[in-house]
Parts: sequence; C-alpha cells; structure tokens
Amino acid sequence: MDISRLLYRISLVLHLVILLGMHQNGASEVDTEKWNKISLDHDHGHDYVHVLDHDQASSKNIGMQFPKETNVLRLHSMDAHAHAHSSSHMMNDVDPSTIVFFFLHDLKLGKTMPIYFPNRDPSTSSSPHSLPKEKADNIPFSLQQLPNLLQMFSFSQGSPQAIAMENTLRECETPPIRGETKYCATSYESMLNFAREILGSETNIEVLSTIHPTKSLAGIRDYTIVQVERQISAPKMVACHTMPYPYTIFYCHYQESESRIYRISLSGENGERVEAIAVCHMDTSNWPPNHISFQVLGTKPGLSPVCHFFPADNFVLVPSTSSM
Repeated sequence: MDISRLLYRISLVLHLVILLGMHQNGASEVDTEKWNKISLDHDHGHDYVHVLDHDQASSKNIGMQFPKETNVLRLHSMDAHAHAHSSSHMMNDVDPSTIVFFFLHDLKLGKTMPIYFPNRDPSTSSSPHSLPKEKADNIPFSLQQLPNLLQMFSFSQGSPQAIAMENTLRECETPPIRGETKYCATSYESMLNFAREILGSETNIEVLSTIHPTKSLAGIRDYTIVQVERQISAPKMVACHTMPYPYTIFYCHYQESESRIYRISLSGENGERVEAIAVCHMDTSNWPPNHISFQVLGTKPGLSPVCHFFPADNFVLVPSTSSM
C-alpha cells in the first residue's frame, strides 16, 4: 500500500474518532453570529445556503439573495424536498450542486466528468457547531415551534436564516417515501443511535466520508477517475446529509432498495486530489419523475441506476465488518 493510501485510511479512522468523541468532549455552543455569516456567505460569497419551499420554488419564497430559476437537489427523502445552492460558477442556469450525479457505467478508470464539491468540512470552523445530545434534546425541534426558535436565535421572520430553518424543519417532518426510514438527528450521538437502530444495536459502525487530501477550491471542476476501490459490501447502509440550521442537523435515512457504495480516487484538473464516497441507487422506480437526477442525466424512474458523490460533510454509516 503506498503512503498516500495509508494516510488516507488513517484520516478515515481519525474522522470516525472525531465523530464519536465530539459530543463527549464539550462541543461548542451555538454561534448564531457565525451561522448568520455562513448562511448568507457560505463559500467565499458565492454559495448561499438556502432551502426552497416544500411545494414549489419561486422568487417570492426564496428571497432576494437567490436566483429566480434554480434547479433543486433531492438527495434526502425523494419527495418535494429541495436543497440547492447558487454560485458564481453557474453556467446556463444550472445549479452547480446538481453536478454530482452519474451513471453506474461511468464508473471506470480514466473517465473524466464535471463534479461539484462544496467548500464544507465538518472538522473546520466553517461548519455549524455541533451540540452534545443532552443539550440538543432540550431545544425544541419542530415546525410548530418555529416562532419561538426564531426568537431564541434572534432571527427575524422572512430572513434567509428563518427560511432555511423553516424548510429544514418541514423536510424533517415530511413523511418518508415507500421503503424509506428517516430521522433528523440533532447531534452526532443521535445520528449514531439511529444508525444502530437500522444496522443493529450491537453493531460496530464505520463512518465513510469524502476526504480532500489536497486543498480543493469549491465549484465545478473536471475530475478524472484514477482508482476505484472494490465496492464496499454492506448489507445495510444509512446515509446522513447535513441540513441548514444554526447547529448541526443530519437528515439520515435508510432505503430498503439496493444501494452500492464505492470509494473513488479522483484527480482534478488543477492537481487536486479527492478520495470520494459515492452511492449508486440500483432501483429508482419509486422516485418521482421530476427528481433532479433524472433531469441531469436525462433518464426516467426505473430505467437505470443513479449514482451520486457525497460532499465532505455528508456521511455513509455501515457495519464496521463491511468488506472494504
């Protein structure tokens, strides 16, 4: 094993230790001032954090910071949820955060494709603070309590932060699709507890995530596949996605249909290296016809597997006995 692969595996282990230990080692309090800045100016002024309305996206309910015509990214429950980002890198009105999908047959050495990786890392100060479970459990987390929550965090009605909070809460309360089990975790410990409910209470859990061994600029870049480790064999998997909120919220879900997990080494056009985690959903027949992946890939429900890359602050949780 070469030194780069060894360092990568060590970083994965350290990443898991951080996840398991953050709630025990005095996680930081909520910093609303920092989230104010993050939610308005997430990626150096180009990547506004926002969530579109549950039923439809319009310039009226998005707010003045966001473009009128924005595609939506639905990587959580496959319903009317929409989680999108605008960017100065937009070309032909394409939301860059949708440039993460690919076909299974694209997964081959030498394949070059445009991919969007945001400038978000859970181990840096640019991410919202996490809370220990005992503190997070004492904060109301429901759409009904939104007025009180806005007052608690000193956000005004209609502000970008209020819109983000409302849509996160709305998505978390939306019923799951057929064959899906979902849960919004308000702490790392809650995320791991949910994973154990799905994977087994006595199961040791491994957390998989995308890692950037070299500094990467946010935005759409051409990446070439230089190595594909064999498929990670796991009977079950839980995917957890970060949601816009003053403190760390994970939208976690498990789907009964078959999914395959891959670890892929990518080389960027400017020499960047990314050790990416990707998931391929083998059965999309229950997904809605307007799912953004079908628009990006030009396919329809059930016709072919749909794959997508995970950003660094999203995780896949599997039994640690999985074949890597």
